Amino acid sequence: MKYIDIAEKNLADLQAELKEKKIALFTLKAKQKTMQLKNTHEIRETKKDIARIMTAISAKRGDQ
Repeated sequence: MKYIDIAEKNLADLQAELKEKKIALFTLKAKQKTMQLKNTHEIRETKKDIARIMTAISAKRGDQ
């Protein structure tokens, strides 16, 4: 997911996507603890996506 794609969305969409990514991160961490996760890099990518979304949200709030 690229920041350019995220920056074009409105605030409500960003907050909904942030919630989805946080749930996905929780699921990935649970799978890792139970040794069910094959690709551990998915956790890192999800964290980066969350950070990008939070950056876009703070930028949108700063514009208002």
